[in-house]
Order: sequence, then C-alpha cells, then structure tokens
Amino acid sequence: MTAPDRRFAANILRGFIAEALVTQDLPPDDAATVAKLMVEADLLGGDGHGIFRLPRYLARLRAGGFNPRPQIRVERRQGAMALVDGDNGMGHLVMKRCAELATEIAGTQGIGWVGAHHSNHAGAAGVYAMMPLAADMIGLYVAVGNANHMAPWGGIELLLSTNPIAVAVPGATQPILLDMATTTAAYGKVKLAAQRGETMPEGWMIDALGQALTDPAKAAGGSLLPIGGPKGFGLALIFGLLAGTLNGAAFGRDVIDFNADDSSPTNTGQFILALDIKAFGDVATFKTRVDSIRAEMKSSPLRPGFDGIRLPGERAFAVRQERLAHGVPVGGKLLTDLDAEAQRLGIPPLTVRT
Repeated sequence: MTAPDRRFAANILRGFIAEALVTQDLPPDDAATVAKLMVEADLLGGDGHGIFRLPRYLARLRAGGFNPRPQIRVERRQGAMALVDGDNGMGHLVMKRCAELATEIAGTQGIGWVGAHHSNHAGAAGVYAMMPLAADMIGLYVAVGNANHMAPWGGIELLLSTNPIAVAVPGATQPILLDMATTTAAYGKVKLAAQRGETMPEGWMIDALGQALTDPAKAAGGSLLPIGGPKGFGLALIFGLLAGTLNGAAFGRDVIDFNADDSSPTNTGQFILALDIKAFGDVATFKTRVDSIRAEMKSSPLRPGFDGIRLPGERAFAVRQERLAHGVPVGGKLLTDLDAEAQRLGIPPLTVRT
C-alpha cells in the first residue's frame, strides 16, 4: 500500500538521510554533509536530486559502487587550477571539497578552476555553483551526467548525458542562479514522472524513429532531446570534454549508467570555477549593478500570455522559502520506498519522525 503524500521539515529529512548513510559505513560527519547537500537540492525545488536519490545511493553503497571512506586528494595543482581525485567517494563530498579549493585559489589568483575525476553523482548543480557566493565570488559548475540518455544530433546511439551547467552570480538582494541541463529535461524528472505515474510532455524524449515518447516507463529505449536542437548537443559535447575528458574522467561510451549498475565505479567528472569579483572592481558596486540589471529585465513590457518576467533562480529561491516554512513534500510512492529502506537498515522510518 502506498503512503499518502506528506511534508517534512528539512532537519527531519537531513537526520533520516544521515542515519541511513551511517549504516552503510559513512563516517557521521560525511553522512551529515551529504544529507545537508541532498536536502538543499529539495529545498531549491530540485526534487529529482534530493532525498529521491537516497535509495539509489544506498543500493550502490551496499554493492560497493561507492567508496564510503574515500581519501579525497589534490592530485595536481598549478597556478589557478587544480585536479582532485575523488577516490570514488560520494559526489557531494568530492564537489564540496572542490568548491572550497576553487574558492581558496581564487582568493589569491582571482580565479580558481578545480576539476575532479573518480567522483560520483553529486545532486543539484546549483548547490555547488552557489558555494563561492559566500566569499563574494561567482560560481560556475559543470558535470558529466551519470548515465547516457541522449544521442548525438542526428544519431540514435545514446552517447551523451544531460551534462548540466549552473552559474551563480551574487546580487545586493538576491543572487542570479542559472541551473540547467543541456537536455530539455533532466533525466531525474523522467524518473520522478515514472514514480508518480505521470506522463511526460512531448519534447522531452523521442524513440529511435524520432517519434515523441511520453511514457516514462519506456524511457530506457528513448533519447532525451537537447535544448535548442544541435546547439544543445554542442553544449553537451563541450561540457563533457571539459568536465570529463580534460579531468581523466568518463565520457561517451565510457560512462557507467549508475541507475542500472550498482557496483562499477562511475569515474564521474565535474569541474567548478570560482571568480573573485574583487579582481575586477568593487564588490558592492557590482552587486548593486546586478540588482539594477534585474530591475531592467523585469521592467520590460510583457508579451500576451505572460504575467511577469522571472529571472533564473527566482523560482528556486521562492520555493526554498516556502519549503523552509511548510516542509519539503515527499510523494507517497517515494515515502513507501524510504520506509522500506528504513526497515531494511534497522532505523526508524521517515513516516514516524516529527
């Protein structure tokens, strides 16, 4: 029997996730870090990248697909760049380390570019792009997705993933946050639609004959569509070269489908860039100017059918405030699955936590 949909406070979800991860040999501090970053994705509205991913992470930890106690280390460092070996640790831990290092380097060099190999799925891209904001820096994050679900433009073999990009720019009142896949929809949204028994809109996926695919249960046989047609394919390719090939990480046919393979290391590649605004001028002046640009964009007369202009990140930050106040929604099917995981792990189920 499927549980009804419910909302849970962020701290309840963090506690549940951390407890579950500790049972799989993650040190408590690392488990708490991963839990915090997963729930931050939920708070920002990235429902396909937060607690929704916990059953998959647990399955890979049980099968040895993740290293629960990695020795994350800086393998190379030169000038404003560094390369990090994630030692097959959970991607959240690897990318937090990379974001901190990029910010540290940018503090002396003006810019810090840190790539990673032997990382793993890290959740919502925007969570990491926003980390340099605390140091008055611009953040940019790119990753190779953890399963190939897109064919090259005009092809049928699935050789590319959603390869997302996120860019966070500080403002005086609120950041600008662009967080997007290079496909029309992230594959997490497809999996979420399948779990909820929903159909996909036309334009998300096509089958091998190029026909629209709207049943998420048949997604394994289809291809996600790139944003902007061949332009999105081009972006996915370049991002894969920069985040994967440049770092010695998997790309193309080397990518492991972590949805289907629980035990093989994915060798996921990502990079994060931090840009120190102070290297260009006064920080306060820049932030004020960002707010001015925001106001200009929103003041544009509207086309018919539109009730306002929304800048990148506005919805995510509004969702975050609403969910902090009223809780994060967890669908009934997911809640049932999470309670089954809790029973398997011998921890209190989520449904009894208040």
